[in-house]
Amino acid sequence: MVPHAREPGKSDLLEWQGPPNQPPCTYKHADRLANEAMDEQAGISRPAVKPTAPAAWTGAQGTPTRFLLLRHGQTPLTVERRYSGRGEISLSELGKQQAAAAAERLAKVSDIAAVVASPLTRTVQTGRAVADAVGVELTTHDGLIETDFGAWEGLTFREAAERDPELHGRWLGDTSVAPPGGESFDAVHRRVRRGRDDLIAKYGGGTIVVVSHVTPIKSLLRMALDAGPSLLYRLHLDTASLSIAEFYPDGNASVRLFNDTSHLG
Repeated sequence: MVPHAREPGKSDLLEWQGPPNQPPCTYKHADRLANEAMDEQAGISRPAVKPTAPAAWTGAQGTPTRFLLLRHGQTPLTVERRYSGRGEISLSELGKQQAAAAAERLAKVSDIAAVVASPLTRTVQTGRAVADAVGVELTTHDGLIETDFGAWEGLTFREAAERDPELHGRWLGDTSVAPPGGESFDAVHRRVRRGRDDLIAKYGGGTIVVVSHVTPIKSLLRMALDAGPSLLYRLHLDTASLSIAEFYPDGNASVRLFNDTSHLG
């Protein structure tokens, strides 16, 4: 049995999980409009797709590309509850155990075409364990890197809020706001979308393991759900958790699993 990284009564606000006390989202249409406006501002066009029922019910067309989304294992910054973005840090001993447990689980999945990881150390370590167990070569993709937290890298939530109270407050409620010297969640979303499109172009119709971080995985789930940016604040991902999203050639998508840690015991 591999214990979870989270201690009782604590949340994992290490890589971005979302601000506390965020009100429930009831404005799905407004979220979609905001999402489309963000893309338009960035010069990204989205082809019109007719609304359809979920793929499991009425038939999305074609064979989906299946993304097995694995968050990396625990690191020392996870334990210390610090912002962990582009900084290089290795897995803790528990994190290595979690990676091994995830690898053992994924080794039982048939026809995995590739294991693709963020190039940061903690994801490469997790991804290598999976790739070795599956029997494929580990590759990396820059589109899967975590948010650049800039000057807040390595700080706790309270330390970042005390350092830049006005900016930190705006950042908590506006995905277009970037940390000082860092990257906004809107920018991350666009980067991750380009990465997703690259992977679909290369492995279309196949099953791939994507080893990444909180924000990129949330962004991929957001794409699969066709949800607005507020979704980022309402999902929690444990270390070494597994989620599954499928993307169909006709534009449909489906989330099959979310934040599953059953392999950790």
